[in-house]
Amino acid sequence: MKKHLHKFESTLWLAVKALLYFSLLLTFIIIQGQENIGLRRISRTMGITIFTFVIVGLLLLTVYGNYDVGRRKSKPIIYSMSLAVICTDVITYFQVMIMRANTNIHEFRLRGLELLLVTVGFQILIIILFAYGGNALFFLIHEPEKSCVITSSQESLDVIAYAMGRFRKQYRVASVLDYRCPDREIESSIEQADTVFMYDVPAERRILIMRLCYKHKVNVYFNPYLEDIMEVNATHYVLDDVYLFNKNIKSLTMEQRIAKRLLDIGLSLLLGIVSSPLWLFGALAVKLYDGGPVLFKQERATIHGRRFYVYKLRTMKENVENYSATKDDDRITKPGRFLRRTRIDELPQLLNVLKGDMTFVGPRPEMIKNVKSYTKELPEFRYRLRVKAGLTGYAQIAGKYNTTPRDKLIMDMMYIEQFSILRDIQLILQTAVVLLRSDSTEAFGKEKRTGYRFIPADAGERYVKKQ
Repeated sequence: MKKHLHKFESTLWLAVKALLYFSLLLTFIIIQGQENIGLRRISRTMGITIFTFVIVGLLLLTVYGNYDVGRRKSKPIIYSMSLAVICTDVITYFQVMIMRANTNIHEFRLRGLELLLVTVGFQILIIILFAYGGNALFFLIHEPEKSCVITSSQESLDVIAYAMGRFRKQYRVASVLDYRCPDREIESSIEQADTVFMYDVPAERRILIMRLCYKHKVNVYFNPYLEDIMEVNATHYVLDDVYLFNKNIKSLTMEQRIAKRLLDIGLSLLLGIVSSPLWLFGALAVKLYDGGPVLFKQERATIHGRRFYVYKLRTMKENVENYSATKDDDRITKPGRFLRRTRIDELPQLLNVLKGDMTFVGPRPEMIKNVKSYTKELPEFRYRLRVKAGLTGYAQIAGKYNTTPRDKLIMDMMYIEQFSILRDIQLILQTAVVLLRSDSTEAFGKEKRTGYRFIPADAGERYVKKQ
């Protein structure tokens, strides 16, 4: 049975996706058709509505995330697709109302808002069923990939094995090797694996391992270095008959800086007005709890290392030592925990954006002592100061509060090297997904222990199972 499913798997998933998207569209047409006769029969209204729903929906799915079962857990798929379909419904609904008003130019009314809520409810239910059902079907067809982990230390092993453990239905750690093992031993393990994970493996050694993976047709994952980021963002160039990669090292152009600043001013003013009730709620919660100051100021670093004071609603007790929050941190007040979890405490940073100290999208501003310690450990950390610090960014969307400095640096550098205004808009829209994730504010102090034991190459053991 599985063999036959594997043979027609691409066709199967194409059919499942088509059924999902058609169900979402049909739900909108049927329920909204209760209020609009133009959606109950073949008409110009129906044709334009279907066209709008499909085009807007596909565009928003590229922003928030597609129906990629087997690659993502069910909840992230539900969150991202739900946001995409809600935005699609709202835009299509307004288009239908405008078309309805065209039949009577003196009347524009928002009719059937309760039906819009019913539509969204049914669509989210459909997404939930398809997300859990799709992942169940995927793992019925696929067994966990037998994985070989090649790394350099116990610390690095814990990081990558912990991440893999979050996706245990996708990957099963079959062997763990020190990258300094003999070539024949590494090749033997690669031959027996479906997938190879390399983490913290030096570039010169990684080349050999990647060639072995290519030789034996084994999938490979590896964490990038700065040189890899430059290569990914390089363009292809043929000099006479010599094939080259070309990477221009430059900062934002004048046009990009102007466009980014205009976007910052416009969004910070708009969101400042819209979120003003949340500011008031947060300020009252802080003040009523202990009577202390509402705002908290802290020195941070932005572009070129310039220092400024970032504004936040105070979430910690007064006169406590200042360092990054940890798990079960007793410095955080009761209202502070809620404000941090919902990100309401970050809203005053809109003032920093208006002042020009920060931008809307960019690397998060670090505490000065963290900048010094991270730069000492990772000299490349200083490169993230080539742009303004941001309110949100790729590292905040893809990572967590306690993501390692190295992984945050890689994400920030990917953003810097791939900068565009369209990319900024995409990341701003994706920030809404972060608010739904319970693990996005996961504090430092949560140990990433996995039970796998790293044994150096000279210890004489073949590979390592769980302790």
